[in-house]
Amino acid sequence: MSIVVTGATGQLGRLVVEQLLTTVPAGEIAAVVRDEAKAAPLAALGVELRVADYDRPETLKTVFHPGDRVLLISGSEVGKRVAQHTAVIDAAKEAGVAQLAYTGVLGGPAADFLLAEEHKATERLILDSGLPYTFLRNGWYTENYTANLAPVLAHGAVVGNAGEGRIALASRADFAAAAAAVLTGEGHLDTAYELSGDTAWSLAEYAAEVSRATGLEIAYQEVPAAVHQEILVGAGLPAGFAEILVDVDAAIGRGLLAGTTGDLARLIGRPTTPVEATVAEAVAAA
Repeated sequence: MSIVVTGATGQLGRLVVEQLLTTVPAGEIAAVVRDEAKAAPLAALGVELRVADYDRPETLKTVFHPGDRVLLISGSEVGKRVAQHTAVIDAAKEAGVAQLAYTGVLGGPAADFLLAEEHKATERLILDSGLPYTFLRNGWYTENYTANLAPVLAHGAVVGNAGEGRIALASRADFAAAAAAVLTGEGHLDTAYELSGDTAWSLAEYAAEVSRATGLEIAYQEVPAAVHQEILVGAGLPAGFAEILVDVDAAIGRGLLAGTTGDLARLIGRPTTPVEATVAEAVAAA
């Protein structure tokens, strides 16, 4: 039996493996990756590499073994994820894995925004498979904002169409720690966790924190959804992905990413990482 992490060289997957290595021998961890060369640092640590591609179902046939505990990290290509996830679920069922954990979105079936659709479809597929599951319904990463710090500093504004809506932000490392906890602990089967930060922030408050951390004048600029779409496309984002981000802001405005359930802090055994800490780290890096 191994603990298997798919997408293990991605931003979340890498952190999950790092967290697992703090409590699990490297030889008991398997990383499913597309690019073996990119995963060389994991192999150097003793992690087993299993090479496969979500888009090539035949490559998934041998990456799972009976009794494995598997983390399916959702694919990053919006519009392709249901087919990709179906291939993983089918391979996991055929292998007889002991647990399939999946990184979905906060709210699960109640989430009514575009980004949630493929996650909800995947959860239904997992339920239909009969596999023992754990749904990790992740909220919004603080890094979703701090990764975009350069244009914020250049223009002196955080731009959005979220109104006064609030987001219960937590660091990506917090969510990785939660995934590691359910893969190594007991009592998590056939359970859904609503994962979010301990405190919900408005974008105006986030902008004020960036201002405080940098000493620059940073404000939140509310714009109509159509204008926000134009700004994102003008910055180089594909129109479809820009539409999804604009729709997420609208969902924030409706309060759908504001829930502070406490599930994340309980799973990781500590408070979630303060937004101030992640902002300070990003400012230092910038």
